[in-house]
Amino acid sequence: MMEAMYHKPVLLDASVSGLNFKPNAIYVDATFGGGGHTLALLSRMDQSCKLYAFDQDEDAQQNSIQDPRFTLIPHNFCHLKRFLRFYKVDFVDGILADLGVSSHQFDTPTRGFSIRFDGPLDMRMNQRQALTAAEIINNADETELAHILFTYGELSQARKIARQLVSQRGKGIYTTSELNKVLADFLPKGNEQKVLAKIYQALRMEVNKEVEVLQDFLLQCKEVLRPGGRLSVISYHSIEDRLIKRFIQYGNFTNEPIKDSFGNPERYFTKCGGLQVPSADEIKTNNRARSAKLRVAERV
Repeated sequence: MMEAMYHKPVLLDASVSGLNFKPNAIYVDATFGGGGHTLALLSRMDQSCKLYAFDQDEDAQQNSIQDPRFTLIPHNFCHLKRFLRFYKVDFVDGILADLGVSSHQFDTPTRGFSIRFDGPLDMRMNQRQALTAAEIINNADETELAHILFTYGELSQARKIARQLVSQRGKGIYTTSELNKVLADFLPKGNEQKVLAKIYQALRMEVNKEVEVLQDFLLQCKEVLRPGGRLSVISYHSIEDRLIKRFIQYGNFTNEPIKDSFGNPERYFTKCGGLQVPSADEIKTNNRARSAKLRVAERV
């Protein structure tokens, strides 16, 4: 299973070039996937450099690359600092993360990520964890479901959808087709896929605790990136992008800077250029790139 079949990397050149390569440096690919970004990183690195990649998905781990400069860590990138220390690495010179779901995950019906296929309501990126989308749908109370749908799906009818799920789950809702059927009344004609995509996104983000994981990861990036080190992050929806934008600007996830004992704002990162999005040509050849946003920043 190679990268071209597993996942076509998005904003490849821009995200990799943003890391500003140099000799004797250490880099991290936080989301290995099919290895597309990793291969591009290795192609820019000389033999004195090291690259560590993270991926918790067992399918992605099968794509591991044989290169003396490369080490694949089979864990979630929220454990960035812990495993770098295991390899006796305190600071790195560049970190790249391509967030979201891989093409392989979307295209594998048994993973339950896609509205296009009938499959189990799984949605786990780490197939060893217990919590699945089915567990949430069938066990969360109405208030909790509404919160998930509103917070992560930004759905105006979150309460009504949650009420419908609770009222219809007597015999259980365990497959994507069963879920889609239960949701039929909330899918406006001609716009069904857009609404379903938001509901699936919300459930997936809750299953994988994506917001908490991203925040934890970014805070660790602030600690492990040495001054002059670069952070290059690709996101796919506004929730993630807002967090990344605030983090680069303020070093946290509010709209307020952290201040020192004298009341002066502390700066942790400086932007490297503005927001980057895929070209029309890239979107034409890879439709899943259409919502991608890239932000690059340098550690002060």
